[in-house]
Amino acid sequence: MSQAPTPTASAPAPAGSRLTTIGVVGAGVMGRGIAQLFAQSGQAVCLHDAAPGAAQGAIDAIDKVWSGLVAKGRMDEPGLAAARKRLTSVDDLAGLKDCDLVIEAIVERLDVKRDLFARLEAVLADEAILASNTSSLSITEIAAAARLPGRVAGLHFFNPVPLMKIVEVIGGIRTDAAVCERLMALVKATGHNAVAAADQPGFLINHAGRGYGTEALRIVGEGVADFETVDRIMREQIRFSGGGFRLGPFELLDLTGLDVSQAVMESIFNQFYNEPRFTPSALAAQRRAGGLFGRKNGQGFYDYRPDGSGARAPSMAGAGEAPARPTPAAIAALAKTPVLLAPSAVAAGLEALVLALGGRPVHSTGDLGSDGFILSAPLGIDATGEAVRDSLKAPFVVAIDTLFDPAADGVLRRSLMPTVATEAARLDAAAAFFARDGAQVSRLRDSTGFVAQRIVAMIVSIATEIAQQRIATPADIDLAVRMGLGYPVGPLTMGDEIGPARVLGILQGIYDTSGDPRYRPGGWLRRRAALGLSLLVND
Repeated sequence: MSQAPTPTASAPAPAGSRLTTIGVVGAGVMGRGIAQLFAQSGQAVCLHDAAPGAAQGAIDAIDKVWSGLVAKGRMDEPGLAAARKRLTSVDDLAGLKDCDLVIEAIVERLDVKRDLFARLEAVLADEAILASNTSSLSITEIAAAARLPGRVAGLHFFNPVPLMKIVEVIGGIRTDAAVCERLMALVKATGHNAVAAADQPGFLINHAGRGYGTEALRIVGEGVADFETVDRIMREQIRFSGGGFRLGPFELLDLTGLDVSQAVMESIFNQFYNEPRFTPSALAAQRRAGGLFGRKNGQGFYDYRPDGSGARAPSMAGAGEAPARPTPAAIAALAKTPVLLAPSAVAAGLEALVLALGGRPVHSTGDLGSDGFILSAPLGIDATGEAVRDSLKAPFVVAIDTLFDPAADGVLRRSLMPTVATEAARLDAAAAFFARDGAQVSRLRDSTGFVAQRIVAMIVSIATEIAQQRIATPADIDLAVRMGLGYPVGPLTMGDEIGPARVLGILQGIYDTSGDPRYRPGGWLRRRAALGLSLLVND
């Protein structure tokens, strides 16, 4: 009698061998998208769902999608006929016995996934691969109950699967390297991008996404600005080489659904044993409890109900378009506003903008009159802290965010904040002054790091920690986050474009001022900033 194989003795097929017959378990939105993708790219696909008729219903839905692609000229009739022939449904798991790979896209419960894999192992060949599309569960934990854990891996797609051309390939602690290599090759053959990620909470993309919405919630929770102001700043004030953010963080939370997003925030925070960088928001938890999920049920941070009651639903019409600008002659005709440049404003090169807006630089507070102000440009610290540090007269001080050049093309909004002692008339004067050329102006309460500085620095900080922990390579971090989250550029490129030393200064300033370990700079960032290196440099 031959000896039964031990778990580590499973013999996966060579890395170069193709996976030609794929099973998909679960005919919901994700399973349907996975089946469509592989059938289109040339694999035979067997779709199964425990609910009677669900698999065939999914195939009918896919067929309608393909017919639509033909009508739009994006698929030809022979291609449609071939894809239809490759896609079939099976009534039970035994119908998947000849599959080289089975991907589960079922409910996010560890016990259910483990039970499914146990039943699949009873019918599949030992060389077949088992993959989970989980977005939140540990691949190692799923595989721990398998007879052959070496063949279990994660294959995490994003919705809608055919259009979101990024897939995370996750190896658990006991996953055979050849399994991940074969899955990487399979994904690339579909035309999607495959990135290798370690089996850590949130894997790569959901982990990296903790900076955007979580920090925005914290800003609103601290009373620095309301959610609509934060959205406008993130859409209109930020300009990387790839442009700005298409959606503000609260618009994005409404799109994904707070019921889903808050659960992910809490899960990653708990799985990382209460790491401060991932601390969820009580504000979001309360709104979820109140049923304000977002677009899916008509009310979130914005109101999407047809009757238009409550807060408006955001419109992206015209977003990113420059407003009409007054002519330089019209600006020059305005009264000269006295402005005293604080040392930080001088260092930020703001004198040219002040002059272009019709300002009159002065050298003492005695020259400011009733409508002048002291202009400062702190990085990472608040206006009050800078006034104290530089011995500025706090009632005169107004700070402006210079993370992105407020005079640059494409920067449509400027953020101002007073100290807690700034006279209201001087803040009003500064807001009117910086709107002279048609730019929009947001007024914030005094805070460490304004809005843009805090959110962008946190995005970069979390990405550098992902790189430090070897969860993924720097290049894959940038590719996956840009494609998976729709950021204008990858988070490490964000840090490079701003300057690693500036990002470090912002985080250190917030950390020193607040004492909150959430903002502590990590080693990856500190070392590269000290040496003047790119954040994409691996070691």
